Amino acid sequence: MLRLVTANVNGIRAAARRGGLAWLAASGAQILCLQEVRATDEQLAAVLDAAGLGHLHVAHTEAESRGRAGVAVLTTMPQRAVRIGVGPAEFAGSGRWVEVDVDTDAGPLTVASVYVHTGEATDEARQSEKYRFLDAMEQRLVHLGRPRARRQAVVCGDLNVAHTEHDIKNWKGNRGKAGFLENERAYLTRWFSEHGYVDLGRRFGGDGPGPYTWWSWRGRGFDTDGGWRIDYAIASKGLASRVTDVVVHKAASYDERWSDHAPLTVDFQT
Repeated sequence: MLRLVTANVNGIRAAARRGGLAWLAASGAQILCLQEVRATDEQLAAVLDAAGLGHLHVAHTEAESRGRAGVAVLTTMPQRAVRIGVGPAEFAGSGRWVEVDVDTDAGPLTVASVYVHTGEATDEARQSEKYRFLDAMEQRLVHLGRPRARRQAVVCGDLNVAHTEHDIKNWKGNRGKAGFLENERAYLTRWFSEHGYVDLGRRFGGDGPGPYTWWSWRGRGFDTDGGWRIDYAIASKGLASRVTDVVVHKAASYDERWSDHAPLTVDFQT
C-alpha cells in the first residue's frame, strides 16, 4: 500500500504546537502534501526534525511575502525531479505550486501540492488573479495527463473552490461569493469531465453533502458541521483505479483541531 496525506496546516509551526506534526508523523504516509506552510526552508526543516520527520525528502517553495502561502511535498522515497511554480512569471514567487517525480512500486508518479488563494468576488483584480492561476493550473493538468506522459499524476491541496452544492453546507447563502462562483466551479467540472481527472474525495465520500474539509475557527461552524469541501486529491484515471480508500480526518472536537482544515488520507494499492 502507498499512503498519501494532504493537509493545509495553517502554519507549520502553529500546527506543530497544536499536535499536528505528531499526527502527520503517526499517519504512516509515504507522501505528505502540505499547504500554507508559512515558513522558510530553515524553519520547516527545524519543525520536521523536532517531529521525527527530518529523514524525509523535501520539496518546498515559500512565498515572497513572509508568513503567507507556501507549499511542500515530503516523501520517504527520493525525489527524481522537483518543479516549482506553475504558469506565468507572476506566480513564480507565490508559494502556491510544487511538484515532484518519484518512483513507487506502482511505477513513476508525479505529485503536486497546490494552494489556490481565496479570491474576492467584489475585488476584480484579486478574483482575476485567482482565475489566471486556475488557468495555469488547468494547462498543467492537461500536460501531466497527456497519453505520452507515461506516468500517473496526483494533485493535492486547498483549491478554495467548493465544486457543487454538496460541497458546502450553506450553499444558498454563499451564491455569488468567492469559493462558490459559477466560473470557479466550472474549472473543476472541466477537469473531471473533460480532462480525465478523478475527484477522489467525492468518489469515496459518496453523494454528499460533505464530507467537508474546512470550518471557520469562529462561531459554531465546526460543531454544527457547517463546512466547505475545498481540499482535494485529484488523480489521473489510471492512478485513481488503484485507490482503495479516502478518509477525511475531522477532529473529534473543536479543542483537538490543529488546523482549520482536516487532513485527507488516500491509500493506493501498489
